[in-house]
Amino acid sequence: IEKAFNEIIRRHEALRTTFELEGDKLVQIIAAPEWRPLQVVDLRHLPTEEREAEARRLAAEETRRAFDLVAGPVFRLKMLQLAEDDSILVGCVHHIISDGWCADVLARELGVLYLSYCAGAASPLPELPLQYVDYAVWQRDRMQGEIQERLLSYWKKQLAEIEVLPLPVDHPRPAMQTSHGAPVSFAVPSALSSALKELGREEGVTPFIVLLTALYTLLHRGTGSNDIAVGTPFANRGRSELESVIGFFVNTLVLRADLTGEPSFRTLLRSVN
Repeated sequence: IEKAFNEIIRRHEALRTTFELEGDKLVQIIAAPEWRPLQVVDLRHLPTEEREAEARRLAAEETRRAFDLVAGPVFRLKMLQLAEDDSILVGCVHHIISDGWCADVLARELGVLYLSYCAGAASPLPELPLQYVDYAVWQRDRMQGEIQERLLSYWKKQLAEIEVLPLPVDHPRPAMQTSHGAPVSFAVPSALSSALKELGREEGVTPFIVLLTALYTLLHRGTGSNDIAVGTPFANRGRSELESVIGFFVNTLVLRADLTGEPSFRTLLRSVN
């Protein structure tokens, strides 16, 4: 695991990046690869029934530990050993150099490297054709002049006069609102899921578009507003070379719908698509 952990850090410059201010500019500093020992916390001295609770406490403590973006590291791993053949690997990575896509990249590479090293083989992973810094430079060079003005003009027009939705709430809002939130999970019955997919096939749209249209409808009915804007993240990895790169690529798009005239669901679905 330690060898695999270090190979991933060697492969991905973002994982050995720190940030400094030079005047009023934020600068990325990429450190040379160096061996990092994997911290192992041995919990086998505890009674068996107490080990998992202590592991959960230590994991929660690790996730709350702040990152130092100047000194680093921005990626940490810690092994919590419960028994000879039972351990928990806790990983923390700062959002400034990663997104949700990166979790799959990390898990996949860690699994491949771990199995290879356990078998005494070398890394089978090909070298990356690009690093995040290449993408950052490309974006910076692209977003200038006529292209930048055209995109800014487009989004100013798209986002003009958006109003905050008067969402119905079951508790009074505080005078000073925060951005604190929590996830809500629920299961969609298989019959409903199949029906949604079938509707999408009939209309030539993806399940995402069907569910987005349902959300527009729900917000319209709950607020009475005809102008609904929804923010959604997207991976922003339009080139195949970027699919295996660790870095913060994700972007948020504002998708706006007009429900004036009470359109039918299928009519709204076609306009959203």
